[in-house]
Amino acid sequence: MLSRRFIAPSLLFEALLIGWLSWWALSCNRPLKEPPAVTINKQPVNFARRTFDPALPPSDMPPLAQAENAACVSDFISNATVAGQSRQTDATHATITVTHIKMDLQLNLTIWVPNDVTPRVTEHEEGHRQIAEYYYQAAGEIAARIATTYVGRQVDIASTDLQAESNKFLRETAAEITADYSRELNPGPTQLLYDRITDHSRNEVVVNDAVVHAIKNAPIESP
Repeated sequence: MLSRRFIAPSLLFEALLIGWLSWWALSCNRPLKEPPAVTINKQPVNFARRTFDPALPPSDMPPLAQAENAACVSDFISNATVAGQSRQTDATHATITVTHIKMDLQLNLTIWVPNDVTPRVTEHEEGHRQIAEYYYQAAGEIAARIATTYVGRQVDIASTDLQAESNKFLRETAAEITADYSRELNPGPTQLLYDRITDHSRNEVVVNDAVVHAIKNAPIESP
């Protein structure tokens, strides 16, 4: 049975544009507690098990590939919010510095099985679930490490609309962060290797053994 895995980045943008002398004068008299440079908000796994009639599958069920009769869909979601500080040099020039990054992480897991599912198929799909949850365990550390490399990044901008140009830079930075997260998390090769080891539940390989082997050996054995 196929495990489908999606990473769906959603970008939120926040520009903290600081550059006016009056702001600086005020801030000198009001010490502010600075927020942490990186904030990771990792939600618990959202798991659901769904059954269906193969002759009349529900409209929200993903299509099954040929020879499939069940699926485990793993949807890894990341929302990046990037904040920056602006130092304006004149009416059309400024330097933007990334000061804070927040990432909201979520894993939505759904196992789809037919009404007459066999225990063997159910066990196989649970193996896909185990792999997805294994990778999600490290999602927070991965996101924090990636986000930290972007804090302090600077760019000089020139525009008659510095606000729009600043937001563009923050938007592009958020896109890069979510792309890096997707590339590094990437449980896809492990799921493919697991299906190859188990022949999509058709052989007698022990599921737990296949999960352990796939996680350990995916970098060198994955198809």
